[in-house]
Amino acid sequence: MRIVSVGEILWDVIGENQYLGGAPLNLAIHAGQLGHEVFLLSAVGGDDRGRRAMECLQERGVSTEFVQVLRGKDTGIARVELDAEGKPMFQIVRPAAYDFVDLTAAQLNHIAKLHPDWICFGTLFHMSRPALASTLKLLQAVPSARRFYDVNLRDGNWSLGLVEELSSHASLLKLSDSEAEFLDAPVNAGGNGSSMEQFCRRWSEQYGCETICVTFGERGCAVFHRGLYCEIPGFKVQVADTVGAGDAFSAAFLHGIGQGWDAVRTGRFANAVGALVASRAGATPEWHMDECKPMLDA
Repeated sequence: MRIVSVGEILWDVIGENQYLGGAPLNLAIHAGQLGHEVFLLSAVGGDDRGRRAMECLQERGVSTEFVQVLRGKDTGIARVELDAEGKPMFQIVRPAAYDFVDLTAAQLNHIAKLHPDWICFGTLFHMSRPALASTLKLLQAVPSARRFYDVNLRDGNWSLGLVEELSSHASLLKLSDSEAEFLDAPVNAGGNGSSMEQFCRRWSEQYGCETICVTFGERGCAVFHRGLYCEIPGFKVQVADTVGAGDAFSAAFLHGIGQGWDAVRTGRFANAVGALVASRAGATPEWHMDECKPMLDA
């Protein structure tokens, strides 16, 4: 598959360590490890972090053709604290270079000629009005591409109106169970016969999403696809940290769909890849599909 991944490039600062990250970048690297051709659309600053980011992307085989280098801007960073279970809490430093992405007509035309199978995007990046405008122009320029929206809410970096707008452009939407609770009062209340399935059906009907995937961490995921709902158990691993695990899950889920797998097989594979990445430090550790076989064969 050919994928355009749109959004933030930033460095996750965890204690004294720094890891190149940002959900769109993480997805791009993991999708590349699954054998797909990926183009990252973002921006870095003309600083040392930006230079190192570009070098890392090239080393990992991710195209930087649509990564803008903006002099006078700072490459993005996120300060990350991990709780006792290894789950991250993010403090996003803004403005950052990616807030100023502005696609030219020539760039839009170039991307359209690539005929991407998927355009992937998230919420955080689109809090910037120029970034949102660029993505909407991109979606209009490439109407044949399917759209993957990873809701991926970060404190202070989302609004309900923005999530609703981006949902309306998605053919496949992914979010966590806690994010579903934020977005849907009946699920949050847990009463009156509410369920995650009902949330998926409501959201799909309201915004036209053909497929919705809800992640439950180590408990697995739920998939709502073309009117059918199922839940797929996860895999327990010794967690190093969960930074990037959700993005690895996303890449694996897209891979399964691209292979024509059914919802259960796709969800099970995505659960395995997400668990594998959670067992290693950093957002984009090296891994291989064969390493998932012991979990999938168990």
